[in-house]
Amino acid sequence: MQWANAAAALLSLLAFLGGLRLMRQGLEGMAAGPLQAVVARFVLTPGRGIATGVAATALVQSSAAVTAICVGMVAGGSMTFRQALGVVLGANVGSTATPQLLSLDLTVAALPCLAAGCACYLSGRPRLRHPGMALTGFAALFLALRCLTLSLAPLAHAPWFAHSLQQAAATPLRAAFAGCFASALVQSSTATTAFAMALASQGLVPVAGAIAIVLGANVGTCLTSVIAALGQPRAAGQVALAHVLLNVAGVALVLPVIGPFSHAMAWLSPNPAQQVANAHTVFNLVSTLAVWPWIRPYARLIERLWPAA
Repeated sequence: MQWANAAAALLSLLAFLGGLRLMRQGLEGMAAGPLQAVVARFVLTPGRGIATGVAATALVQSSAAVTAICVGMVAGGSMTFRQALGVVLGANVGSTATPQLLSLDLTVAALPCLAAGCACYLSGRPRLRHPGMALTGFAALFLALRCLTLSLAPLAHAPWFAHSLQQAAATPLRAAFAGCFASALVQSSTATTAFAMALASQGLVPVAGAIAIVLGANVGTCLTSVIAALGQPRAAGQVALAHVLLNVAGVALVLPVIGPFSHAMAWLSPNPAQQVANAHTVFNLVSTLAVWPWIRPYARLIERLWPAA
């Protein structure tokens, strides 16, 4: 039975990834064309760039996608590196929208959304195709997360599973590396965050360990921007480097105080899953706000580390 539960957990995670991809495709299809035009129009100042990054990421539900768009626009000359830097900062904040939604119990609303999404997609009307994909993917997220939580519960009594998780979350650094690897592997910090939330809610890992996994996931998701910058002009590489350094520096500063940080999250909510989601939001929000006043010196640092010419 334990292997059956492990298989169910794996299938639930795959279903979650599929739902996340479907929702992103639907939202990106609804925003296709206007998205890049909007990004290019509202990045003239760092503050507007950050706001654009938050809004665009909350819309398409992928900070990696928004960062990759910025890399492409910088490579194409339609955006400068310094303009893209504000969007990257905002994208980190926008990426916290989905984990916050997942911390809510919206399973009851998932079935109506699934029915509406399927009806829209199968209607044959081109205008309803992408909204149908978005609704179906949204429903799949919550149903898959519910199945994941249920399948993980019996595994808490399996010695091998508990031992493996304890080893992975034995130290904050090890947990962060595990989160980084998982996020890079599945190309989704949201999926890794949702998995950490499920583990914490079942008591399979301590909240501090789950938060460390989430912090590492923020670094792992940078792989997309790095890949997007390969073979591109150096200005595009500067965007990827800024993204990596921002997240690595933030994680390096928080990991030594992960205990007090997790205790602070406990003051905000008694729910372990909500604590993990809140930690994700607070970390990204504070990181962005900390860099915002120093965005020009930070840009100069990146330009010195990787000169454009």
